[in-house]
Amino acid sequence: MTKLSKILVIGSGGREHALATRLLACASVCEVVVSPGNAGTTHSASAGKVMRSVVGDALEVAARERPDLVVIGPEVPLCDGLADRLSDAGQVVFGPTRLAAQLEGSKAFMKRFAARHGIPSGRFQVVTSVEEAERAIHEFSEAPVVKADGLAAGKGVVVADTHAQALEAARAMLSGAAFGAAGQTVVIEERVPGAEASMHAICDGERFVLLPAAQDHKRIFDGDRGPNTGGMGTYAPAPLVTPALQERIRHEIFERALRGMVLDGHPFRGVLFAGLMITEQGELSLLEFNVRFGDPETQVLMAVLDGDLAEALAAAARGELRPELLEVSQDHALCIVLAAGGYPEAPRTGDVISGLEAAAAVPGVQVFHAGTSLRDGQVVTSGGRVLGVTARGTTLADAHARAYRAAEAISFEGRQFRRDIAARALGPR
Repeated sequence: MTKLSKILVIGSGGREHALATRLLACASVCEVVVSPGNAGTTHSASAGKVMRSVVGDALEVAARERPDLVVIGPEVPLCDGLADRLSDAGQVVFGPTRLAAQLEGSKAFMKRFAARHGIPSGRFQVVTSVEEAERAIHEFSEAPVVKADGLAAGKGVVVADTHAQALEAARAMLSGAAFGAAGQTVVIEERVPGAEASMHAICDGERFVLLPAAQDHKRIFDGDRGPNTGGMGTYAPAPLVTPALQERIRHEIFERALRGMVLDGHPFRGVLFAGLMITEQGELSLLEFNVRFGDPETQVLMAVLDGDLAEALAAAARGELRPELLEVSQDHALCIVLAAGGYPEAPRTGDVISGLEAAAAVPGVQVFHAGTSLRDGQVVTSGGRVLGVTARGTTLADAHARAYRAAEAISFEGRQFRRDIAARALGPR
């Protein structure tokens, strides 16, 4: 067993708290430092193991802490080349290079890459002017999806109901009014019907370990109503992805993607996250690639993943991934996001959170912090998505019951959460 001892996790959300918690549970790890972290990662110690937060420039923190492995959580630093800079400074980094991160950083790059390497994805056109957008939109018989090319904090996609709505969205993006520089190029893409699934793979450039399928719930209200969010809850494994379909995803999506990145000269090391649409006929269509763990998908994936994750990530970072380091459990996990009042448009902040200890006392439950901070010794809200209440159980119904019991124990002003996470998978109740 490799003694990694100390790991540095870059980020401040629920994804990073979940990663840090899971990494600290590995036999090879004694300490996890999270930068900048949140109220959940500030400081804890148990059985000789320590988790703590450090605020500062990532390169300076890494130089000072001298970790055995750096794990980069969010997409923005990856697309800005943080992995390259850390590697140049002698750090072992789990996360793709800036050029490999274009798979998420540019939707036009991703669509062209998929077309070039035979990865199934919807018909599309790339435009840079309103005139081009108008011509492209009217070439689709159904109203198309309009996507800002660059990073837009998960909000750069408009699923239009009419051609007029699509053109309005494209015009707002191209003018810079919607997403600034991220919308200077726009992808017009056919709308593919079906159900969405999230698939993640830990990759070392050539080899990969495929993780269980998860399903996210993007809209703020029950029944998939209201505006899109960063994700209001998720569960895994998702029964939508059968073993046979998972094998197709392995070959048609991930094998082709990793081989394509090698052929293009940008081997992909890190987590590759495929957002997929699966039709009623069982056909696959790639909606997007992300180059990091999803949030809140990470919370449930960490709950059902056994083995030494730290060793696996370090081996992948070195290009030496050994699939036997990880094992997928037969259990199920479900995460409920507790959001601030006013989220997603104008989230409240500064509200005191109570009931955290009672929630964590529910068997099989972990409460991951996202938009939280400490104020005078109290945990308060500091962002839109505040907490991810996550439960593991032997069945999905068991995980569901535990997670909702824990979620009800937590309170803060304006608290909101969906009450139908995994409802379709569970059926009538």
